Amino acid sequence: MVQRYVMSIDQGTTSTRCILFDARGRLVSVAQREHQQHFPRPGWVEHDATEIWRNVARIVPQALADAGATADQVVGLGIANQRETTVLWDRHTGHPVGRAIVWQDTRTDAMLEQLAREPGAARVRQLCGLPLATYFSAPRVRWLLERTPGLRERAERGDILFGTLESWLIWNLTGGAEGGVHVTDVTNASRTMLMNLRTLSWDDELLDFFDVPRRMLPEIRSSTEVYGKTSRVVPGIRIAAALGDQQAALFGQTCFAPGEAKCTYGTGSFLLLNTGQTPVLSTHGMLTTVGFKIGEEPAVYALEGSIAVTGSLVQWFRDGLELIGSAPEIETLARTVDDNGGCYIVPAFSGLFAPHWHSEARGVIAGLTSYITKGHLARAVLEATGWQTREVVDAMNADSGLALSSLRVDGGMTADNLLMQFVADVLDVPVVRPMVAETVSLGAAYAAGLAVGYWPDLEGLRRNWHRAGQWLPAMDPARRDSEYAHWRQAVELTFGWMRPGPAAVAPGSDLVDVLLADHHRFEQLLRELRNTAADRPALVAELAAELVAHATATDRILGADGEPFADELLAVLDGDDFEKALLRLETVVDRHVRAEERGPLNELRATMSTSDRTGLGRAFAAERRRQLDLRCGEPGHIRELGARLKL
Repeated sequence: MVQRYVMSIDQGTTSTRCILFDARGRLVSVAQREHQQHFPRPGWVEHDATEIWRNVARIVPQALADAGATADQVVGLGIANQRETTVLWDRHTGHPVGRAIVWQDTRTDAMLEQLAREPGAARVRQLCGLPLATYFSAPRVRWLLERTPGLRERAERGDILFGTLESWLIWNLTGGAEGGVHVTDVTNASRTMLMNLRTLSWDDELLDFFDVPRRMLPEIRSSTEVYGKTSRVVPGIRIAAALGDQQAALFGQTCFAPGEAKCTYGTGSFLLLNTGQTPVLSTHGMLTTVGFKIGEEPAVYALEGSIAVTGSLVQWFRDGLELIGSAPEIETLARTVDDNGGCYIVPAFSGLFAPHWHSEARGVIAGLTSYITKGHLARAVLEATGWQTREVVDAMNADSGLALSSLRVDGGMTADNLLMQFVADVLDVPVVRPMVAETVSLGAAYAAGLAVGYWPDLEGLRRNWHRAGQWLPAMDPARRDSEYAHWRQAVELTFGWMRPGPAAVAPGSDLVDVLLADHHRFEQLLRELRNTAADRPALVAELAAELVAHATATDRILGADGEPFADELLAVLDGDDFEKALLRLETVVDRHVRAEERGPLNELRATMSTSDRTGLGRAFAAERRRQLDLRCGEPGHIRELGARLKL
């Protein structure tokens, strides 16, 4: 009997791999080639899409040859890819218009600050589930269209195509300029900021906001279906699946039910939680994304926490500080001490991702004393990954209402047993690693095999999953809580670092003083609004922004509950029966101010040191400033928050 295989192409940030899997999900052969990283300016990261395509053309035949297999033994091909990385190319020649702009690239930061002030900015997250951030594709497309002479006109004529890497590879594999299929899947489309998360189609409002021509976009398809057959490299193979790499890992870890989660530990780390067939819009800094869509079945959604720096912190410890000679040595060095000695490293090398989203933050080493050795620093490096995972899991639990019961892990860092034990300790749940480490490639293969009937159903895939290692929590709860509090204090020190000046909080700003200053400003604005000769629209807009920013910062930094006030605030913004609406809002604000000054402020003065209040003050002010930068007082944003908006 002729052996049949499923092929997977894993197009990653640093390399591309082709793997053949058998019916039991076992790796049969693998071929891999790295591609060059280009850093033309600070903050810019680029790849050569043509080089990546050439690498695919080499590794696919190699993987077949290594397995002693032919193309007719491959039942289907699945593609997983680095997400958000943006390629534009000429439909007629197949040549990219320039290098691909990689997901790590931050060149669109200034553009996004401007877009955040535009009408409709508050609608973006409601429609696509993503915040305005340099991480995603749409701002890069706009940047290229604006800065490449004649490119917008060519795109509007349909001569220029846009895609993430799976679109680029599928188009080339199916013929390129000679009839290539221009498609993407819902998981990759959900990372562009251009797809409506509920309709799973390109959204006219988002296209208008980012000024992206519809004619350049690929057709959105499900994650598991036959898009076409290869006509180049190795002709005749059905291309039957495409998923973004982290969604592919979710699929490869068989996290098919709501509440199941995986975390991939690599250069950065990505934690995805299956939330079922309804998207959960995050209020705690998570990303709402599509997990996968099987054929004609409803889409399955996920919450994602993206951590920018985990494995790359170990690389910095090795290459930048030269305290170890190889990455695995960090575990040995960390085991020379029993704890971190009170030292914490927050690796905000280029800002903080989830759940904070502070692009202006920069890294700190906190708690240094003469007692600290390189062993303590090594331990702090590993613990930073654990604590960042804890922050993401806490936010996910709060958003989803689902309590994580275990965490499936994969990626290179899972070989570090000390780290995995620490993750289990700080999460207080079991951490489990599967037998097959290549979960991204396996997930793409599973999806393709499912599409062509190689595997009958999801339960068949679950039976292929086998545990290779497990770590159970063993940390004393009191120690866990104490160390987490110190970690959060260290994180707060990173906020606002790249935004000094009038908008920044002075280093000595006590939280009590920050809150009292807010109260004073509320009262001042309300007094001015009673003056019928005042510029009421401007004052109302400022009051709305200040109140929403204060309420959001209070919820996220202090965790305090309060009285819903969205209806009262919207009534003032709408302007109908203004005097009556203003009186109702003033009553709510007055109750909040009096309650806060009688209760929490006195408690803060009595129970917390000045330095602790200062740390919280900085964090509160940074969060408030971030909300103001996002135009949080827009009516659309207030309606989205609804009953969650409390004073």
